[in-house]
Amino acid sequence: MRSRFEIFAARALPWLLALLVVSAAYLYTFPQPNIFYACVVLSHALGGVLTAILLIPALLRLLRNRSLVAGAGWLLVTAGAVLGLILIKTGTPRTEWKWLYLHIAISLLGVDLLIADKLGQSGWLASNAGTAALRTAICLVALAGIGYGARYVRESWQARGRIQNPTMPPDNMNAEGDGPEGAFFPSSAQVYGKQKIPSKFFMESDSCKRCHEDIYNQWFSSVHHFSSFNNQWYRKSIEYMQDTVGTKPSKWCGGCHDPAVLYSGLMDTPIKQIVHRPESQAGLGCMMCHSIAEVKSTMGQGDFYLEYPKLHELAAAQNPVARALHDFLIRLNPEPHRRVFLKPFMKTQTAEFCSTCHKVHLDVPVNHYRWFRGFNEYDNWQASGVSGQGARSFYYPPKPQQCADCHMPAEASKDAGNINGFVHSHRFPGANTALPTANEDAAQLKLTEGFLKSGALTVDIFALSPAQAQLKSGAASQSELATTFAVGEEAETKITPGAGGEVAPVTAPLNRVQPALRRGDTVRVDVVVRTKKVGHFFPGGTVDAYDTWLELKATDDKGQTIFWSGMVEDDGKGPVEKGAHFYRSLQIDAHGNPINKRNAWATRAVVYVRLIPPGAADTVHYRMSIPESAGNKITLHTRLCYRKFSWFGTHESFAGQPDPASPNSVSPDYDDRPTVFTASLSGVSAKQEKIPDLPIETVAENEVTLPVIAHNAPAPEPKTIVKKEEWQRWNDYGIGLFLQGDLKAAAAAFQKVTEADPGNPDGWVNIGRAAVQEGDMERARTVLEKALALSPNLARANFFYARVLRADGNYESAASRLRSVLAQYPRDRVALNDLGRVLFLQRKYAEAVKILQSVFAIDPEDLQAHYNLMLCYSGLGNDKLAKEHQARYLRFKADESSQAITGPYRRAHPEDNNERQAIHEHVSVPLPAVTAKPVGLAVSAAGGSR
Repeated sequence: MRSRFEIFAARALPWLLALLVVSAAYLYTFPQPNIFYACVVLSHALGGVLTAILLIPALLRLLRNRSLVAGAGWLLVTAGAVLGLILIKTGTPRTEWKWLYLHIAISLLGVDLLIADKLGQSGWLASNAGTAALRTAICLVALAGIGYGARYVRESWQARGRIQNPTMPPDNMNAEGDGPEGAFFPSSAQVYGKQKIPSKFFMESDSCKRCHEDIYNQWFSSVHHFSSFNNQWYRKSIEYMQDTVGTKPSKWCGGCHDPAVLYSGLMDTPIKQIVHRPESQAGLGCMMCHSIAEVKSTMGQGDFYLEYPKLHELAAAQNPVARALHDFLIRLNPEPHRRVFLKPFMKTQTAEFCSTCHKVHLDVPVNHYRWFRGFNEYDNWQASGVSGQGARSFYYPPKPQQCADCHMPAEASKDAGNINGFVHSHRFPGANTALPTANEDAAQLKLTEGFLKSGALTVDIFALSPAQAQLKSGAASQSELATTFAVGEEAETKITPGAGGEVAPVTAPLNRVQPALRRGDTVRVDVVVRTKKVGHFFPGGTVDAYDTWLELKATDDKGQTIFWSGMVEDDGKGPVEKGAHFYRSLQIDAHGNPINKRNAWATRAVVYVRLIPPGAADTVHYRMSIPESAGNKITLHTRLCYRKFSWFGTHESFAGQPDPASPNSVSPDYDDRPTVFTASLSGVSAKQEKIPDLPIETVAENEVTLPVIAHNAPAPEPKTIVKKEEWQRWNDYGIGLFLQGDLKAAAAAFQKVTEADPGNPDGWVNIGRAAVQEGDMERARTVLEKALALSPNLARANFFYARVLRADGNYESAASRLRSVLAQYPRDRVALNDLGRVLFLQRKYAEAVKILQSVFAIDPEDLQAHYNLMLCYSGLGNDKLAKEHQARYLRFKADESSQAITGPYRRAHPEDNNERQAIHEHVSVPLPAVTAKPVGLAVSAAGGSR
């Protein structure tokens, strides 16, 4: 006779099993961050515990009185129940997935066998052992089908929410974000429901620390944590901006820098009034990036939707019971939590996700002027070889890389969510040495310095030539003048060729040839700077604010310094000498004042932009005189130097104020007031109330020692050494010359590549691209055919060969070549634009439109695509769409007339005028009189000197 317990168990177990099966199916198939789902998780766990309590004592009876199939089913269900009890204790993080899926598999298999047995008892396929086996197999197949369907539905969310660009960008800034009436405009950021988000949501990162302690500690020292008014450089720029143009334009910055201030509505208050409130000191907490639910485009500007998770208050609750319940539910089933805070695009479209804040533009609501490109880390990465999407790069890494590969490297951790004992570092190593210096964070500073010196760039004192060699004239490419940043492979850069004439003979590489320097001679020294492990322009970010320059110093064996370009004043702690070779964007306001107070909104013209694209090089020229008093050896030492903010910028941020004795001549367009460094340091956002001395980092360096001979000795003959293992040095030298428009000298350098490694097509391709830029299509045809003979499918060779064919008028063959390029690199926008242009020239307007519209999937602001579509729609007679693209073309096109502003500035600043020239030389700062004759002046390509 059965006991009451056995009777209860017999009645309850089928119902409990049904509850567990249904709840398991729901939990697995439809993970959702809501109260109902959390209740189902708890009911499944409680039902599992109750089932185990009832099942284990009744197991022997169930096995005795059942068929073999049913017995096997109950054994599997029991094993699943035991595993379930263990998982309630351990939770189901990634490290426990094997046990979780084993629990699911054996439990469902057990239930499936019980169902098969039950169907047999009802008479379905129950005539013999064979039909019983068939019945069981049918149930297993049905289970597998249901499981596949559940898996499909579960994973389908991965395809939702992908970052996709609009087919047509707005024709003005008012159509971005929520528009002028929006609470967060002119930032493009939006919040679902147009609601505001309480500040505390962005200030409770410590609630994440309970499960992600390592990540929290990494973030705590990171630049993201100090993005807001806890960063004195940023704080001063916003205070100055609000004083000058008001609070509303400053929301353009707040969308990415100040979430606790902007999204709660506090940014309508002048920041000086609330700068020390906790909201203003919060920075970018965990919730800022991880609550981005949708990225609307890669146009940047905070172009995303934020979502306020409904269960957030439970996670951040101070009640220990509520917090414990939240943490228990997350450990038991972390999938809804993961879906809220780790969207698929954060992993599969990392660069596009980062572009939301690492790409910006300004327009009338911000600068009272017009559309202007600010900094842009995304487009040059996307178009380069580093992304694996660019067809025309000089170099390609072994495999494509995204932002996180460099800036979120793996660190050992046992945090929840770790993968094989590692998490992505949330220190976000980069180049900001200023904040850890001001914060006195030695660990973060050491990490940053190590990152800067990790071999991302190299410098090479490569070549020597007589200074008498004629300099070729050059000019900044017009595309560069459309932006405060630079333009790389994301657009067709029209390089103005240097003047014709013979190429000056060079001696190179210097460390191999060891040429002699003759006393009394003046020589040109060429130094090559190469980006190797940089996925974007170097430097990146707000390039108007940094000190990044190349230093060349020559000392002899007597200890005399005979040449020094790039010297830092005040014994290495002051400003960099004005004539150094800088990597930066030099901008001016409407009255010709330099943009040096982080006031990009006042930019009206660009004097010059000099940045190095990813996988490219810059060749820097120095004019050096060898004094009669020089020793018997001269050592040339070069350093690529980096200081996060310029000397002026740091002093202005901490102690700068307008000279009270000067007229108050300031407007949104200009600021004529002199700056004095007399403001109080009380309450500055730094560890100490003082102006920090930012370190000057040596990113890369190189040295070569050369012998010195008498003035009356025979002039050394030019000599070159070419070795296969050093073909890249010649290639880098040529790339630097090519990008500055010295096309004949570049072609001569690339010729050395073909001599060093005849089987390498790169030399021939690069000679071809130089010839195409020069307009020498016959020369281009010859060398590109040699490259294609070595590598018929080489995309960059086919791209430039298509240019030759187009110049011939052979449009069909040119289009065929471009299609072969796009088959390998379908997201190369210049190749797409070229193909669209060729089709337009063939009057295949509809086909051209289709190709050109695909460019907007990559960049809706692509100037060339809008121009070509304007022409195509005109050809089709569609005036409406032609005018729409014309409006976008005019919006994104440079204001070329603004260059008139630079004239007076360049006359007043000859060093900057010299630096503006594509081909120019640098001379030494004045040194103690060790020379027999004065150091010669550097005459630029445009004839300027200093």
